[in-house]
Amino acid sequence: MLKVEDMSPAEMQALLQRESFGHLGCARENRPYVVPMNYAYDGKELYFFTTHGMKTRYIEANAQVCLQVEEVKDSTHWRSVMVIGRATEITNKEETERAMKFITERNPSLTPAISSTQVDSMGRAVDIAIYRITPEMIDGRQTKD
Repeated sequence: MLKVEDMSPAEMQALLQRESFGHLGCARENRPYVVPMNYAYDGKELYFFTTHGMKTRYIEANAQVCLQVEEVKDSTHWRSVMVIGRATEITNKEETERAMKFITERNPSLTPAISSTQVDSMGRAVDIAIYRITPEMIDGRQTKD
């Protein structure tokens, strides 16, 4: 029988630092919305970037979000951490630059994606939004041999 146990705070912090990909859950008008998301965690807050669209409309309507991050070796060996908190769009120029630098350092493969999101297929500028998630609760579970 599979045994599942709580993760320690140190284990949860380590997983959030190690990984850089999760699933962002939002809700608006009683409708959930979950999308895959790259993120960066500084040990205190999480950061992500996106373009203005569905996610940003959901977050504008309800800033309470959940980010689920996991490590899965197989169906009997996994870890999962849920971060529930408030997403805030970063609008200050210095904070925006610092957050983007941090995000791209943690996720170097995002650099081409960031460049391609700067303009749409018609060559028009695309609005990028950068968010900070301030955790209100972090909870984790893992399988145990």
